[in-house]
Amino acid sequence: MSQLIFRPFKPSDASAVSGLFQQVYGDHYVQPDVYLPKLITQHNHDGRWQSMLAVDGSQILGHTALCRDRRPTDNPELALSVVHPAARGQNIATRLGRELLEQSSGVAGHCSLIKQVTHHPYSQRLAQALGFHCTGLLPDYVPSPFAQALPESIVVGVYPLAGRTCPLPDITWPKSCRGLMQHLVSLFGSAACGRDYPSRPLQMEQHHQRVDVVIERLDKRLLDQLTQLPGNWLISLRLALSPRFAGDVERLSSKGFVFTGVMPAPDQARWFGLFHRGARARTLDLHCVHMQHLHHTLQRAIGPDAHRSAA
Repeated sequence: MSQLIFRPFKPSDASAVSGLFQQVYGDHYVQPDVYLPKLITQHNHDGRWQSMLAVDGSQILGHTALCRDRRPTDNPELALSVVHPAARGQNIATRLGRELLEQSSGVAGHCSLIKQVTHHPYSQRLAQALGFHCTGLLPDYVPSPFAQALPESIVVGVYPLAGRTCPLPDITWPKSCRGLMQHLVSLFGSAACGRDYPSRPLQMEQHHQRVDVVIERLDKRLLDQLTQLPGNWLISLRLALSPRFAGDVERLSSKGFVFTGVMPAPDQARWFGLFHRGARARTLDLHCVHMQHLHHTLQRAIGPDAHRSAA
């Protein structure tokens, strides 16, 4: 009888890893790179992915990776977790994730992120088992990998890497989100907030049916322009946390943008506030009570008419 072992990816594994994703997800997985074995090898060679495998004899039964989108100093994301159907129930995804996180001392960045799908409970259980803390909700974030009609909403989890911290800024939190933010400060700590973060250009990109906007500083002119964007767009804002945050929440809320938590910036020990306008009506059963509260707040903002039309 073969013994299950956990080891790093080798180039000769690429075709079998791609085949595992195809077997589990068909052609619906949201990251198309997994369908090209050459890209799997290339990403691991370039350091964009750090893949760990569960292997029984010659058969690959599980895969998980620490991934970076751009710079090698970006905070990595624990992602691309897949387990062969015949091997479920052995905590393979948890064991793979733990192997990677325990080896993170040489990894750049302050923390690791995990994006937990909400269509099923498994990735939420995985994040909890690995010690990730839920910090934010990303509604309608990606097309469903399970061929569902509604896009997949995501819960963001954060895990401080070995020996490193990612404190939240020591600022005044508005009453509407004070409970969540005080909870997160108790987990991640806080530090003095600089007068202003380094100025960066405003960013705006389209991803599927969602428009992502990254803002370093919100002013009236920009808020007016955001308000004028088409009303049928799903707008997902990431706004750098600053001493002006309480006022920013009030101004954005008055224009229909709903606060859905926070997440770390990709390349520095700082955080973004998350705001959304135009999310779809849906029911979610989330493990984290704070994320469940954010979801309920978002659904109340959508209104009963949207819920009736979605029924």
